[in-house]
Amino acid sequence: LADLFTRIKGTLLFLFIPCLCSGKAAPPLLRFSSFLDPSNMAYLRWDHDEQEMIIFELQVRTPGWVAFGFSPHGELPGSDIVIGGVFPNGSIYFSVS
Repeated sequence: LADLFTRIKGTLLFLFIPCLCSGKAAPPLLRFSSFLDPSNMAYLRWDHDEQEMIIFELQVRTPGWVAFGFSPHGELPGSDIVIGGVFPNGSIYFSVS
């Protein structure tokens, strides 16, 4: 299970790089989706392939930043977290911890 979360963490970094480098990247075809909150502010799409590669797309209506985490036990300690946002000047940042 820990190996899966390590691969997920690498996948997220891989997904964010095309978004930052290419203005015309085709959106991936993702079969599964769900709103993560009752006010429909956070929308998650995902899919997986035969090699157990998982692809995520997170859409969040926020003026600042968003964090998305993975944990084998549902708690913050020991989880993998991606934080991203937009600076006031419009530049985008992502960080993985």
